Amino acid sequence: MKQAIAGVTPSTIREAPVMTVWPSIVMFSLARQLGQLYANRTGIYVLTIGNLLCLACIPVSLALYFLRIGPVLGRRYTITNRRVVVKDGLGAKDLKSIEFDRFDAIDIVVRPGQEWYDAGDLVFRQGKIETFRLDAVSRPRAFRATCIECRNAHVGVAQSLAAQRR
Repeated sequence: MKQAIAGVTPSTIREAPVMTVWPSIVMFSLARQLGQLYANRTGIYVLTIGNLLCLACIPVSLALYFLRIGPVLGRRYTITNRRVVVKDGLGAKDLKSIEFDRFDAIDIVVRPGQEWYDAGDLVFRQGKIETFRLDAVSRPRAFRATCIECRNAHVGVAQSLAAQRR
């Protein structure tokens, strides 16, 4: 198939992935509680209560890390050229998704304990109505920016094609 720009697939031809991220371990309430403890800066230089607790809890954190990517809970968030999708399991089955024309804003909600991990929840809104939510997104600002860029590109092309047809 010939393409005007190499590697760019129009959404009208086929759905193509743009970016995939795995949720942070703060998808588990235990990790959020640990994140609140790790944020404790009482102490001297690097010898803080939070850092010492972090070192002591390495085995727990490793267990949570592998649990989040295991075949049963292996959830991931994918942006395609058409929508944002939550995929699950080894087969990457679609659990839920939102089309780009079903939201116009994305808010980042950082729950207690998530800030230590640089994670947050993305809340997709159409006006004031919440239409979709992604929990425990790692580096939520970057993922939000990519979602918005893809949405703007998709909506812009759709508007241009609609104007051409008139």
